[in-house]
Amino acid sequence: MDPYTFGGKYRLEEEIAIGGCGTVFQGVHTVAGKEVAIKLEPAIAKSSPLKQESKIYKTLMGGPGVPWINWSGRQGDYNVMVIDLLGPSLEDLFRMCNRHFSLKTILMLADQLITRIEYIHSRDFVHRDIKPANFVVPKRAESGEADYVVNVIDFGLAKKFRDPRTGAHIPYHQDDHHGVGTCLFAAINTHLGVECSRRDDLEALAYMLIYFLRGTLPWRKIKGSTVSETWDRIRDKKLETEAVLTVGLPPEFDIFYKYVRGLDFDDLPDYEGLRSLFRGLAERQGIEYDGVFDWCVARPGESGLGGSEEPARKRKRVCRSCSACAAAAERAAAVTAAQAARANPRRKASA
Repeated sequence: MDPYTFGGKYRLEEEIAIGGCGTVFQGVHTVAGKEVAIKLEPAIAKSSPLKQESKIYKTLMGGPGVPWINWSGRQGDYNVMVIDLLGPSLEDLFRMCNRHFSLKTILMLADQLITRIEYIHSRDFVHRDIKPANFVVPKRAESGEADYVVNVIDFGLAKKFRDPRTGAHIPYHQDDHHGVGTCLFAAINTHLGVECSRRDDLEALAYMLIYFLRGTLPWRKIKGSTVSETWDRIRDKKLETEAVLTVGLPPEFDIFYKYVRGLDFDDLPDYEGLRSLFRGLAERQGIEYDGVFDWCVARPGESGLGGSEEPARKRKRVCRSCSACAAAAERAAAVTAAQAARANPRRKASA
């Protein structure tokens, strides 16, 4: 058996990332030529985080913005999961955009991410590690609405918060553990050792949106001498800055943050109300949810993706990972050219 081919048809290629639950490689379907991501975990322990993650993916796949499992199982000394290969994460794109997203991009993201979280919760899971690195865009766009779908990944820490048969919510529990997930975006109750529930995924999303708006968070650079100390110091800073965290931002973000912070442990969040909150802001600002994000077409003088030797004022920079946005940019250019032609009939639009 070829040690570099899994499931009989997925060949290992180059390493992409190393995480706490295994190593991710880029791979390819040896017959169809389709690119995939192959996640490997040494099969040395009785409990396998990767097996559990595979089960969760299989429960969730089919929902919007959830990658498909192509194959999973044990082969040789490894537990293996093969999923669709996707493009850059929101964290990658945020850095590429000089750590600044426009209000339009943030509102379009908020609409999708609330929906992703709602779907995960509807299947009885909490994600427990909501952060920009765990949301990714398609590697190459397909046709239709899927072009603009932001995908949620990494269910290694996900956990059921209720019994799917009875609907009973897990009991409230608190201990001295410093928390689960990523401390930069973790909910305050997670820092306090409280068992995660639906409210905590949404609080983490609130921190994400504020991070995108401000370019940072007050506790972003805080470090301790140990992991536990870092969690504690960031917790203290979150509590210290809670009252001023949204000062200067559109009031909808303050409403969102205070709402999720005020939810009880087993409350059902009003997901549609939260989407409507931000849609109202978009309408008031004249923002259309057209799927054209900041990383797709950069404004003149700003950083973008893609390269060209043309002056910045002349070029449109298009994200290589998002051909749908390129098409949107072309449509916008065509409309602009048509408007110019109508204004000056003697001038012909360039091909």
